[in-house]
Order: sequence, then C-alpha cells, then structure tokens
Amino acid sequence: MGAIQQLSMARGYTLGRIKGVSEDAWDVQPAGFSNTIRWNVGHIYVTVESLLSRAIQAYEKNHSDWSEFFAPGSSPAAWQSTPPTTEELVGALKEQGERVSQLMESSPVQALESPLAIGKLITLETVEDVLRFLAWHEGIHSGLINGLTRVIK
Repeated sequence: MGAIQQLSMARGYTLGRIKGVSEDAWDVQPAGFSNTIRWNVGHIYVTVESLLSRAIQAYEKNHSDWSEFFAPGSSPAAWQSTPPTTEELVGALKEQGERVSQLMESSPVQALESPLAIGKLITLETVEDVLRFLAWHEGIHSGLINGLTRVIK
C-alpha cells in the first residue's frame, strides 16, 4: 500500500469516527483528555496543511488562520475567539483529502528540497515520508477522537 493510500485510509477512518457525533460533544473535554474532538479534528487538518505546504512547493495552504486554534501546544482553554464550526471542519477535511490525492496524482514529487525535522528525533526526506508521517499522526488523533466519543456518550 502506498503512502497516499495510507493517508486516504486514515482520513476515511477519521471521517467515520466523527460522523454522527452530536454537536454538543465536539467541545467536551473529559477528565484525563488534554483536548476535545473539535481540537483533534482541527489539529489533523492544520498539521497536514503545515507539513505539505513546507514539503511541496505546489501545495497551497488553506485556512492558515486556523493554526491559532489547532497548532501543537494549543488548547481550547486558551482560545480567544470562536473556532471553526463542525461543518467547516468536516468540509475542510473532505476537501483536503481530495486536494492531496489530486496533487499527488498530477505531480508525484519524491525528494524534498530540504529535509523536514519533526522534533529532534524525526527527519522526513521524501514526500512518501511526509505522507506516512501524516497517516500515522492522523491515526493517533482519530484514536483520541474515538476515545473521546466513547467517554462522552
């Protein structure tokens, strides 16, 4: 299975986890969880936008203003304004998945001009590396969404 298929599978899983989750549940932060469903969904989106725009020159970043809500280290407790709605986030996830797939089909870039460092331990050197990291990252946050949904019910 190729990296783009892995990312598409992760995205399908994420969309399946949030389908049917009540609007009220999106902003509940149960004890033991550091964020909410809304934060995790937005964080998945923002991370893909950030890494792919750094890795692929042709990738145009959308919703740059969402980073204030969903960047690593951010928290709903610190939000100073209203975050994107559930509908905006779900629509953006769907659109992003299509955009990434189309880009990879039309211009499969392999080596990055400059390796991307994620923390001190991870260096991504190819687009495949970036896509696989994003699939792994999305899987982690989708699992958190699944856990949040179960606890909130």
